[in-house]
Amino acid sequence: MTVECEVRADGTRLVVSTSGRLQLADVVPLRDQLLKCLAEQPDALLIDLAGLEAGQPSALTVFTVVWRQAACWPGTPVLLCSPTEDTRRHLLQLPLFDGLAAAYAHLGDGRRAMPLISEDLLPVSGSTRHARDIATEACLLWDLPDLIAPASLIVTELVANVIDHAHTMMSLRISLRARHLHLAVRDGTPRPPEPGGPDEPASTAGRGLLLVSSVADAWGWLPSEGGKVVWASLRRRP
Repeated sequence: MTVECEVRADGTRLVVSTSGRLQLADVVPLRDQLLKCLAEQPDALLIDLAGLEAGQPSALTVFTVVWRQAACWPGTPVLLCSPTEDTRRHLLQLPLFDGLAAAYAHLGDGRRAMPLISEDLLPVSGSTRHARDIATEACLLWDLPDLIAPASLIVTELVANVIDHAHTMMSLRISLRARHLHLAVRDGTPRPPEPGGPDEPASTAGRGLLLVSSVADAWGWLPSEGGKVVWASLRRRP
């Protein structure tokens, strides 16, 4: 990879500084690095392009891919800062800012962190019940009683997936956005989840993910540092 990425936290936001000459061979590793940043569910992801040169302009589509993923989950604003003139003309459809200061001004100094409940869980059977309790608590706290049942089912299946197959510690995160309730479970294995067939027992991970798919408005997974995040979204009623 000829492009370097330096990631730093600024409060509840992440800033990624890129440098180097971007080639098509850099797209996959750069995408994965940025998706790992999104897996942390920051309030905003700011990408500093000041040191990035577009060796192959078509490789810049990596930022469109990441921007679209962020819009789907976790709903994190992705802001591209300090693009060179050559880079800017290939990214006009994305949110561009002259520098980090302009991006921060756009976000606003008084911007509050998203409502979030997070809990670390052991890979034991009792964790599924605890996850349901947390989901119920979150829905009641945020006045979403109609989402208690689907949220409880989703977290049960995501946690059971880790217990049955990953066998690692996990982190359950439930967050509230303007249009969606987001549910995510992070575990310690990078192996991707695979939906199974309808003849598989309901207790298996594949069958559980089919249940998640049938209930959630959207679901998916992202690589994270040391593992992966499996997520699902439920649309809030007006």
